[in-house]
Amino acid sequence: MAFYSDELIDEIRDKNDIYDVISQYVGLKKKGGTYFGLCPFHNEKTPSFSVTPSKQMFYCFGCGEGGNVFSFLQKYDNISFPEAVEQLANRAGIELPKREMTAEEKRRADKRTKLFEINKEAATYFYKMLRSDHGKRAYEYFKGRQLSDETIKNFGLGYSDHYSDDLYKYFKGKGYSDEFLSESGLCTIDEKNGGRDKFWNRAMFPIMDQNGKVIAFGGRVMGEGEPKYLNSPETMIFNKSRTLFGLYLAKKTKREELILCEGYMDVISLHQAGFDNACASLGTALTEGHAGIIKRYTKKVLLCYDSDGAGRKAALRAIPILKNAGISCKVINMQPHKDPDEFIKALGAEAFEERIKNAENGFMFRVRSAEEKHDLKDPDERKQFQDEIADMLLEFSEEIERDNYINAVEERYHFGIEPLKKLVARRAQKGGIIKEERTEIPKRKANVNENISERLLITWLSERPELYPMIKKYVLPEHYPEGIWAEIATLLYAQLDETGKPEPAKIMQSFTEEEEHREVARIFNTTVGEFPDEEAFQRALKESIIRVRQNAMERERKNMDPRDMEGLKRIVEEKKFIDEMKRGLYNG
Repeated sequence: MAFYSDELIDEIRDKNDIYDVISQYVGLKKKGGTYFGLCPFHNEKTPSFSVTPSKQMFYCFGCGEGGNVFSFLQKYDNISFPEAVEQLANRAGIELPKREMTAEEKRRADKRTKLFEINKEAATYFYKMLRSDHGKRAYEYFKGRQLSDETIKNFGLGYSDHYSDDLYKYFKGKGYSDEFLSESGLCTIDEKNGGRDKFWNRAMFPIMDQNGKVIAFGGRVMGEGEPKYLNSPETMIFNKSRTLFGLYLAKKTKREELILCEGYMDVISLHQAGFDNACASLGTALTEGHAGIIKRYTKKVLLCYDSDGAGRKAALRAIPILKNAGISCKVINMQPHKDPDEFIKALGAEAFEERIKNAENGFMFRVRSAEEKHDLKDPDERKQFQDEIADMLLEFSEEIERDNYINAVEERYHFGIEPLKKLVARRAQKGGIIKEERTEIPKRKANVNENISERLLITWLSERPELYPMIKKYVLPEHYPEGIWAEIATLLYAQLDETGKPEPAKIMQSFTEEEEHREVARIFNTTVGEFPDEEAFQRALKESIIRVRQNAMERERKNMDPRDMEGLKRIVEEKKFIDEMKRGLYNG
């Protein structure tokens, strides 16, 4: 069922350029007419996620995710198509006509509303419990961490009672079903033992989304017990890889950058000390999803991780992720203290402000960390260190930026600018890390050669519509395999007949299933490598045209009844036509 007219959908899509939208979430670098970055839908080190403005499509050559601007938001934010339409219409300043939700949309919306409601109610319950006699131990814990009552209130801190089914009984008394309580992540249901609370006897930290709605909780055990810190499981409204604790408050800051910490107490202590731009990932390493969210609010981050080995490793992992998202990064030195909370308590806000001023450039932090692994007085170790630096310098695709960092390295280590530049050039020739900059596209294992000629023709028609008259002379939609292939070809040929302009993103809108969107994106992004010249391309084009007609003939032959004399006659005529077509193509 269509909720909005095709014309309105086209207008919204046209006014939301896919590069402009996706670049807010993913760091993208231009390679020819396409942009590449790290895929937000699977973990990868080499960018294989592509965005092609001419097609208004994205496609990941690694995991196969693909679609148009609507598909991206649906997948990234876990929302429905109408919700993506509304979000993009709002972005483009387009007023939408009012519509009624479908039964499925209403079910999802009701469920989301109820999840927000139950989390809000749980937060209120935990907050009140903290102020009761039962919460005395947790309250003393927070006061012992030098938190003021105002800070406790601002962050909605609370306590989950020492009874393991206290919250469960509270919600059952309000009529919530076991099924829903289980889905909320606040309770676990066991057939033998009944309902139990996810959190009990813990100091509670409500986790809010960017709009200030409670979506989950973190809890620190009071006394002995494992794990020391526990987070809510993921739900319809909570994705830990895209949630940052404290961001709702931090995004309101007047400061230019965000401070990124490791833990709840680090964030809370910094806010209390006046650093209202602090936030933290939730007990997990920084992800591309986190970086995409941060990029919506700032392009500058101060990393303030623990000063121990684990914190240093976390910082070294985070710096390239932030860089790939287009975010510049500096590292705050916490030593001799372990973390921001400890630092603030020991030295105060002024000293922390001074550390911010002296924060180390992220790249130079990586260089210094590499230095600490080598004895620079040993010639072999010194050479290994220089090679590591050269590989890191290769990550900068812009020559001027790379030269700036070569100068910075030279200023610190006195290797010599020209020798360092030559080393970088040699490492580039050997491969080094430059393979990331080349954006090598991995081959997908499954169905790599399936209908390759048909896919190539459709891709080439979308990229070079001037080929259409020649291709149409020999290959029509009926010559593509039945199903999605023939549907795409029919729509694409119609566009080229009517306007001469291919619109793959519009074609995709004719399909409704997520798997269909991936397949459409795959078909429109088929590659066989680069051609050395136009002659080589034309040769491949002619071979593909012939192969498509041969494939169509072979499909008909396989499905034909051997007694079908008319069918046999058609096969003979088709073979004759293909032979004539070959002569025409290669002699024309």
